Amino acid sequence: MSVVADLHLHYVQACQNLSQPENPFIARVLQEADKKDEISTKGITLKLAGNNHLVPVPRVTDDDLAVLVSVLGQAPLVTGLDLAYNLLTDVGAKTMAVFLQENPTLQYLNLMFNDIGTSGAELIAGALHSNQSLVHLRMTGNRIGNQGGMFFASMLKINSTLKKLDLGDCDVGLRCLIATAIALTQNKSLKAINLNRPLLSSQQEETTVHIARMLRSNSSLVELHLGKHEMKNFGVERLCDALYENSTLRYLDLSCNNIICDGAKFLGELLRKNQTLEILDLDANRIEDVGAIYLSEALATRNRTLKALSIVNNNITGKGLVALAQAMHSNMTLSHIYIWGNKLDRSTCAAFSELLAVERLQPDCTDVAPYKVDGEILLAELSHGLAKHRYWSPRCAAVAPGAANASLEIVPVSEY
Repeated sequence: MSVVADLHLHYVQACQNLSQPENPFIARVLQEADKKDEISTKGITLKLAGNNHLVPVPRVTDDDLAVLVSVLGQAPLVTGLDLAYNLLTDVGAKTMAVFLQENPTLQYLNLMFNDIGTSGAELIAGALHSNQSLVHLRMTGNRIGNQGGMFFASMLKINSTLKKLDLGDCDVGLRCLIATAIALTQNKSLKAINLNRPLLSSQQEETTVHIARMLRSNSSLVELHLGKHEMKNFGVERLCDALYENSTLRYLDLSCNNIICDGAKFLGELLRKNQTLEILDLDANRIEDVGAIYLSEALATRNRTLKALSIVNNNITGKGLVALAQAMHSNMTLSHIYIWGNKLDRSTCAAFSELLAVERLQPDCTDVAPYKVDGEILLAELSHGLAKHRYWSPRCAAVAPGAANASLEIVPVSEY
């Protein structure tokens, strides 16, 4: 009998041996795993996220985790563990660190939005100095602080297995970002990193300068998230200058910054020459019509590699939006575009309705859908976008992978 088929039984026995009450949520997930008749050779992921349930579940605690890892030590086909939105602290991080040092099969670990702090970050990062199996780690939303981020920066100089690291919303600071940029000039394995929402006190954009310097020499990074960095046109120009020399980056996230039309001009000039960038996220900036036209001119005439563009909430009117819609008629590579939150006038509604009518734009590749009121075409919002599954994931796939969130296609690290 397969070890995996006895997960629930092992869990019950472990609870008895450790005098720990059973967590009914964990028990149910293990029972569901036991019922799977076919388990791929890639293994399975136990989905124990504390959110995303119609009925509230008892969230996983440090004590629950101690029991669970004693079971998973006997389950080599469990290659993924989703523990997001639970009650894990630095004590649980210590348990997980020991597990990572001993377990040779775990590839995916999601610890986002728990209560792990600096000391927990040190333990987990330390475990990854020797771990040779983990490929994708999400620490999003844990307040590990600048020092906790420094431990992960040091880890990146040593670890050669990790491909995707998420440190977004972790309260990291200036020193951590600079150390991470320096580490990525040496690291040859990491494919994607999320550094969204650091705590920065300086307005000099030192971090952007160091990240740009890293991009000139890094030849492995494919996906880079720099949202909420208070980046201005100076920082965008530094990044664009570096990306002329970079031939690997495919996904650039500059959402929620202070980029205006001049920054969009630098990006437009980059798109005319860059042959690798496939996804550009400019959500919640202020490029306005002038910036949108810079982008549309590049897309209409020279660029044939960009596949997804998000310009949500950029104070763009019909003039800029129509220019982008017209660019899509001549550029057949751009397949995903997200425009909600701008000023959608009649010309915009007509232009995007036409794109959908002639099937130049697919309904699941944009965030608007046309409808009529008294014969007039209007656009309604769809819950699509590049960040749709960044902070939650449905228990059953609601859309085809990559349809509403193009980033899922960039780094194919399975969560299932």
